[in-house]
Amino acid sequence: MKLSEELTWRGFVNQTTYDDISILDGDPISFYWGVDPSSNSMTIGNFAAAMMVRHFIDHGHKAYLLVGGATGMIGDPDGKADERNLKTLDEIAKNKAGIAAQYNNIFAGKNFTMVDNYDWFKDMNYLDFLRMVGKRVPMSQMLGREFIQSRLGAEGNGISYAEFSYSLIQGYDFVHLSREHGVSLQVCGADQWGNSITGVDLIRRMDGKEAHVYSTPLIINKTTGVKFGKSEGGAIWLDDKKTSVYKFYQFWLNADDAGVTDYLKVYTLLGQDEIEELGRQTIENPAARLAQKTLAREVTKLVHGNERTESVERVIDVLFGKAEFHILHADDIDEMSGEIPTVDMGKTIVECLVESDIASSNGDARRLIAGGAIQLNGEKVLADQNVNSTSLIKKGKNSFILVK
Repeated sequence: MKLSEELTWRGFVNQTTYDDISILDGDPISFYWGVDPSSNSMTIGNFAAAMMVRHFIDHGHKAYLLVGGATGMIGDPDGKADERNLKTLDEIAKNKAGIAAQYNNIFAGKNFTMVDNYDWFKDMNYLDFLRMVGKRVPMSQMLGREFIQSRLGAEGNGISYAEFSYSLIQGYDFVHLSREHGVSLQVCGADQWGNSITGVDLIRRMDGKEAHVYSTPLIINKTTGVKFGKSEGGAIWLDDKKTSVYKFYQFWLNADDAGVTDYLKVYTLLGQDEIEELGRQTIENPAARLAQKTLAREVTKLVHGNERTESVERVIDVLFGKAEFHILHADDIDEMSGEIPTVDMGKTIVECLVESDIASSNGDARRLIAGGAIQLNGEKVLADQNVNSTSLIKKGKNSFILVK
């Protein structure tokens, strides 16, 4: 399948300056995609763009992956109602390292070059920047941006000169990469279209060259009609310290039936035949949730690797009665301990139930046991007893205690 066909089928067609995206099926081009270090991790919103970048790379185009050390010192104001708090230099350094590590993980084995825009801004003189860049950007162009209008309007909270100038810094990134590496295309998220167009215009004004932008679409939850990628707890992160592998896997497992085929196209590398077959099975037997299980497995493997994926699948199988507790490895138990109440061994079941707030009192705990509502390692218990080994206590379908 040609790249233009791949992008179209997977739903990656959005705003672009190209008249016809079939040009991407021709000779290799150099392109760039960047992430600012506002955090030490990308979200699955960034990951959608990253997956599109994978297809560009797999079809022979040369990728430059940018870590925004300079732009991260200001912070992108687009879409923000209030002024951002500036990050410290130590925070930015830590965040850059986190983003770089995720680039290396997601694009492992692929042909790409990592760059940091701080490298070309750190020694730039302010007057030189004004003469080179500021002189070539019309104020009408900047003031016309929708988010600028909202921040400066009667109900807006204003905007600093630093944030107002953010798009000039990003625009010059494109100029620099065009001059130094022959980059002629910026790939970006849908929310970065305005900033990216600044670079196209700067390259035309400064160097008389043609450059282009290709943006990813906003992924929408078809059931709710809102932006896809958040849970009740907030954003879904690629860093397992921000979103555990268990919660990450569960997020995909809970994907809506209406959108699961689209998510498979965007967030996995599965082929057309397999995804369309999963879509048919979702229609015929939605209760089996085969498409969601495949989505969860494939995305978690891409982000966290095979071993972590297999581990969380064992944990889920044990928690929900599809496998016995003894199949768990030590790492699986560590994974589980971060997700459910955990108590020290050597206590009675009654003590465990009360300590973890599953029972309100010793009497309540004994009634639950006598009523057959409590299981220990998959076996129903009808009398209190000591728990002297690593075990799983379960009440009903969704209440758990890990004893370790």
